[in-house]
Amino acid sequence: METNQNKHRRRSIRLQFYDYSASGAYFVTVCTQERRCLFGDAVDGVVQLNDAGRAVERSWLAIPQHFPHIDLDAFVVMPNHVHGVIIIGDRPVGAKDFSPLHNTSQPGRRPSGALPKTIGSIVRGFKIGVTKWFRNNTDTYAVWQRNYYEHVIRSDESLVRIRQYILDNPARWAFDRENPAVTTLERDEDWPT
Repeated sequence: METNQNKHRRRSIRLQFYDYSASGAYFVTVCTQERRCLFGDAVDGVVQLNDAGRAVERSWLAIPQHFPHIDLDAFVVMPNHVHGVIIIGDRPVGAKDFSPLHNTSQPGRRPSGALPKTIGSIVRGFKIGVTKWFRNNTDTYAVWQRNYYEHVIRSDESLVRIRQYILDNPARWAFDRENPAVTTLERDEDWPT
């Protein structure tokens, strides 16, 4: 019996052939599963984080501890998603700052302790950390949607627009496309580019 191997494959939303470990700025949005408001509420244009939301904020701010080649820029934790700008810097090379050699004894496996330096690995690490907090402190098992949204920021003007979008996001919650209380007709579909 012949099976279709691609039947259950998801179409990638990433840019084909783009190096997501390249130095630069990336706008990232990570959403909760089923848009559940797990992190708090937005009231009168201000996000009021609950314990889970504060744990998400701490996890976001801890990203550079796990990925020292990156810097964080503007970010906001919303009731059911996180927006943030991640900046991947140039990787230093030298006696103390070197990438480990590839492990040729097991093709396809990275050396022990070597962290991938892509946006995907950064987001994955963040999501894992938050999920562990949830599983240790709540009865919520599935926290995140499977994927995430990212946009490669290609100009200073775009970065300024994205920063403003992030800062304005709490005030726009009543029209936010991620707000489960908003109908399709009310949604603001203008994401910055």
